[in-house]
Amino acid sequence: YFLAVHRFGKSAFVMGRIHSNGKGKSGSAIPYKRTASSWCKTTPAEVQEQVTKLAKKGMTPSQIGVLLRDQHGIPMVGSVTGSKVLRILRGKGLAPEIPEDLYFMIKKAVSQRKHLEGNRADRDAKIHLVLVESRIHRLARYYKSTKRLQASFKYESATASTLVS
Repeated sequence: YFLAVHRFGKSAFVMGRIHSNGKGKSGSAIPYKRTASSWCKTTPAEVQEQVTKLAKKGMTPSQIGVLLRDQHGIPMVGSVTGSKVLRILRGKGLAPEIPEDLYFMIKKAVSQRKHLEGNRADRDAKIHLVLVESRIHRLARYYKSTKRLQASFKYESATASTLVS
């Protein structure tokens, strides 16, 4: 399950994937310096205003971060404001009730179920639906233990489409 990765003269153990054979050897490294870059002239108040404006339009926290990076030249919201996008949204009461990664897993399971309604013989899709739903249950259990999800939350395939719509 673990793989020793040697980066910058240090070795670290990387966890393997649950339902595939990837080990996640490559990835981007964020800057060591946690302060805002000298070339970024945007003030923290302006960034918070933009984050709330984009959240009111219905964008997810990761979409907000990508849009601010690519179109507005803000490298990292956390380095400029001192708090991450999701924390800003929680402070304003705009955070999504279901965490983003869980939401997209549920969305994937709903689309796979819809596919299986018309293609009942697709065994590969059936297997992958089971794998996705097991990841949903595991992630929901984690979010319940960390209090990021209500204790009464329960994933049911019959009612999952209402969570996503």
